[in-house]
Amino acid sequence: MMRFGSSLLLSILFAGLFLGTPGRALADAASDIQAQIDANQQQVQSLQADIAAFQKQLDALGAQKNTLQSTISSLALSQKQLATQIQITQSKISSANLQIRELTLSIGDKEATIAANQDAISKALRGIAEGERAPLITTLISSHSLGEAWQAADEMGQFNRALARDIDTLRAARTELATNRDAVSAEKAQLLSLQNELLLQKRSVDASKRAQQQLLAQTKNKEANYQQIIAQKQASERSFEQELVNLQGQLNLIVHPNLLPKVGTGLLSWPFSSAFMFNCTQRKSVFGNLFCITQYFGNTPFATANPQVYSGHGHDGVDIAAPIGTPVRAALAGTVLATGNTDLAHDSRGRQCYSFGKWVMLIHGDGLNTMYAHLSEIDVAKGQSVGTGQVIGLSGMTGYATGPHLHFGVYATEGTQIMTLRQFRGATIGCADATMPVATLTAYLNPLSYL
Repeated sequence: MMRFGSSLLLSILFAGLFLGTPGRALADAASDIQAQIDANQQQVQSLQADIAAFQKQLDALGAQKNTLQSTISSLALSQKQLATQIQITQSKISSANLQIRELTLSIGDKEATIAANQDAISKALRGIAEGERAPLITTLISSHSLGEAWQAADEMGQFNRALARDIDTLRAARTELATNRDAVSAEKAQLLSLQNELLLQKRSVDASKRAQQQLLAQTKNKEANYQQIIAQKQASERSFEQELVNLQGQLNLIVHPNLLPKVGTGLLSWPFSSAFMFNCTQRKSVFGNLFCITQYFGNTPFATANPQVYSGHGHDGVDIAAPIGTPVRAALAGTVLATGNTDLAHDSRGRQCYSFGKWVMLIHGDGLNTMYAHLSEIDVAKGQSVGTGQVIGLSGMTGYATGPHLHFGVYATEGTQIMTLRQFRGATIGCADATMPVATLTAYLNPLSYL
């Protein structure tokens, strides 16, 4: 009868040593990949310092008098900042690809290790089956001496312990393999997000360059022409506001306050990314607030801290400073009620309508509408469903805007209509044929009540 052999035990122990020991080539490859990732991270940190320096220059320009030169300089600096942000995103994309490559190498190594370990265990078990035809108790009884019996029992015990260790290690390797595969899936999702972010950033640069070119074309690069355009915008805006107030007072729309959401619950999200809003918290000294707000709702400080409705005077939303081309996001899931561009409307004397510019209004299922104005680009269409945080356009300075910002408004759905002023009462001013949201006075709500 064949006694349990030490050679078989050694083969089992070798199987245990084999598992989880990466080859030198794999270790070298992983080390090289990590070095590249570290280099990318260092580049990102350097670029982030450049962005901070550009932001200081932009803030300094913003404090100066509004001139053609300061506006052009701000656009140029914004483009440099965006180009630097693109470099950061590209570095992050490179790092994500390297991470995927590293994880893929690890997955291949684990799969090979698991296969080798399974094969070693199978061979050992087959050897036992072929070499040990009798159970251990029979081997002990048939031993020629007590020492020989103890040796057989000890060898069998060592084999069982080695086999148990190999099985535990095999299970751990399979768990690690599954974890690595999940990590690859997560990294690929992150990579897709970064690629989409890169596309948005490139669009932002393009939007800023177009605005710069249009401004230079309109002004013929002359300060006097620029100041004339500003004066025209201000005069047109005053005329438009008076006509709008006359209309608002005559709308037969009733708003039921009890149907509106409760204030102070944070129902709405800010219409920009979390990264943008975090940057605003770092610029409190520039704006005097944590949200880059340049103009509050209403006409008194009290209105900024208390729920109230628009009185027909003051400001019917909040203005948030944002470089041209900044992605604007839906504050809440909903449906696109309408979009428009009031800049396309002119009166009989060719005077342009300076009001909302390019705008988007969303309707939400809770009695609220949200308004996004002065956009440079619109990314959605009437009737389209959007999710909270989805990009609906890019910020700009179309319409009545002397600097890049987003006008963000909140309206009671009951008291809001999309129309032209001519449709309602035969208006003839420059905005008479501009399609826009119009609301009864009690339908204008303080956005800060719901953010």
